Amino acid sequence: AAETMGIGKVGQVCIMIHTGSRGLGHQVATDALTVMEKAMARDHISLNDLQLSCARIQSREGKEYLAGMSAAANFAWVNRSCITYLTRKAFKEVFHREPDDMGMHLVYDVCHNIAKVEKHVIDGEEKTLLVHRKGSTRAFPPHHPNIPKDYQSIGQPVLIGGTMGTCSYVLVGTPKGMSETFGSTCHGAGRALSRNQSRKRLDHEEVLEQLRKDGIAIRVASPKLVTEEAPESYKNVCDVIETCQEAGISEKVVKLRPIAVIKG
Repeated sequence: AAETMGIGKVGQVCIMIHTGSRGLGHQVATDALTVMEKAMARDHISLNDLQLSCARIQSREGKEYLAGMSAAANFAWVNRSCITYLTRKAFKEVFHREPDDMGMHLVYDVCHNIAKVEKHVIDGEEKTLLVHRKGSTRAFPPHHPNIPKDYQSIGQPVLIGGTMGTCSYVLVGTPKGMSETFGSTCHGAGRALSRNQSRKRLDHEEVLEQLRKDGIAIRVASPKLVTEEAPESYKNVCDVIETCQEAGISEKVVKLRPIAVIKG
């Protein structure tokens, strides 16, 4: 699978770009939660957690949310495209070589934390569903029609951003994941501390010093932002990936070790 993706060499440098719609997606969700609470009361939908507020897909509220979410997703695609272009440009300026000559091809680009219309088998019957993944990402198995033809034989690439002090992974989706988790797996380690807790408990100078000791270069917009993404702020990504592997919902392909991190 690694060879198919073009990342099969030990010591190969890979660039993982992890950015979304920034505050826009959060605002879309915040606005929708308020509107959907009223829609739930109207349609007699009861939940035990308002964070799971919802609306019927074909209702006005449902259609407006999907439109806003799609706009935020498009914004996220553009963000990553711009950063990819600037990354290639920087490498060209430093190494005086064309990006294509350095093998700087795109492995995969995907949104997570998003709702997608998909076909799944429920009780033996294929149905069209709106699958809303939160804290997870799509991980379709080999030969699924929604996978690009280059990856039909291996399954969908799954990009797992770890922390800036530990490691990241590339996985592929599996048939078992398709049948048990709607073709989904984790999209990261998951936070152990909230951003606010991280800022309060961790010292950014200590985090920076530990990264330096580990041989990891870092450039950050504000030093205090470092604590939000510190290794201590997250669960152990290796344990999380191993759990998904043992559960059979995704399969490990490549483990990436950080040598440089840029935090916007």
